[in-house]
Amino acid sequence: MSKLFGSLLVAALAVGVIASPVAEPAITEAPSLAKRATSCTFSGSSGAASASKSQSSCSTIILSSVAVPSGTTLDLSDLPDDTTVIFEGETTWGYEEWDGPLLQISGTGITIKGASGAYLNPDGARWWDGEGSNGGVTKPKFFYAHDLTDSTITDLYIENTPVQAVSINGCDGLTITDMTINNEAGDSEGGHNTDGFDIGSSTNVVITGANVYNQDDCVAVNSGTDITFSGGVCSGGHGLSIGSVGGRSDNTVDTVTFENCEVKNSVNGIRIKATEGDTGSITGVTYSEITLASISGYGILIEQNYDGGDLKGSPTSGIPITDLTVENISGVDAVASDGYDVVIVCGSGACSDWTWSDVDVTGGTKYSGCENVPSVASCS
Repeated sequence: MSKLFGSLLVAALAVGVIASPVAEPAITEAPSLAKRATSCTFSGSSGAASASKSQSSCSTIILSSVAVPSGTTLDLSDLPDDTTVIFEGETTWGYEEWDGPLLQISGTGITIKGASGAYLNPDGARWWDGEGSNGGVTKPKFFYAHDLTDSTITDLYIENTPVQAVSINGCDGLTITDMTINNEAGDSEGGHNTDGFDIGSSTNVVITGANVYNQDDCVAVNSGTDITFSGGVCSGGHGLSIGSVGGRSDNTVDTVTFENCEVKNSVNGIRIKATEGDTGSITGVTYSEITLASISGYGILIEQNYDGGDLKGSPTSGIPITDLTVENISGVDAVASDGYDVVIVCGSGACSDWTWSDVDVTGGTKYSGCENVPSVASCS
């Protein structure tokens, strides 16, 4: 019987009649990518190099009282998506005569924040010589906020930049909130060309609640689309500027809004500069609800004859200024008696489709050289 049963069993197994309880083979999972560390803190004189080297490994980078060596960029330009960068304490930089930048951050979905009491201190007075980027010692630019997409910068306090403070270029979807750029000491110690924000070739940039104390443009939009600067205070510099536009690889300014801002103790209040003999376009610019006080040079200056300086060339028409809105500008007795309230110098047919309403800028004198002023505007 046992021999017969054994034969039948073998036959049954051969044709698959009897199911086998043998377990399914185990599936080996492919190795997963290593997860980034939740938070990394860097500090001291080695902090900049360590943070730069480790930037791809940390989802949150905390820069705590980092002392960046001379001639070195605190370089976070290769951040993975959705990284958070937090500055704590005082961040400092060593002295060297070079172009910079001292800080560079790039990426997509990046969150940049200043912790309570934190400040970024490049100690620009060590470079200041009254010449800025026009001569003297070579001075490093401070912060390249370049190639940032869908990113935010919040609560940064920056003090005493050698020259230009924040360069925004190649950005798409950048929001800057409550940033302070304090170069006030440069008024008496030789600060020059200490622009607050220089914006080029960017779109969807929103700057809200900025406080800028400096010796050049509070904000200058040299090219870009859909740019908004609102709720800002500008003191000591050259005001709210478009341009100069012309002579760059990108010379298009389209849809820029300055609103609810105060410009005080400055050379200019509102300024649009198109360079003589160049081509480009300035369209859809709005200045609304702007308050001016203690303006030494020009309350409102709109020129198509910029040539290395204001009103130095002959107006040309290669960079038309169209669809301009200037409304609700308050500047009673705001301009110094030897300054000019409103100056408009346009090329033939190059300024059109303007809206000009509730503009009250006084205190200075009338400029006798206004040209081709649109009928809705007043150069007085």
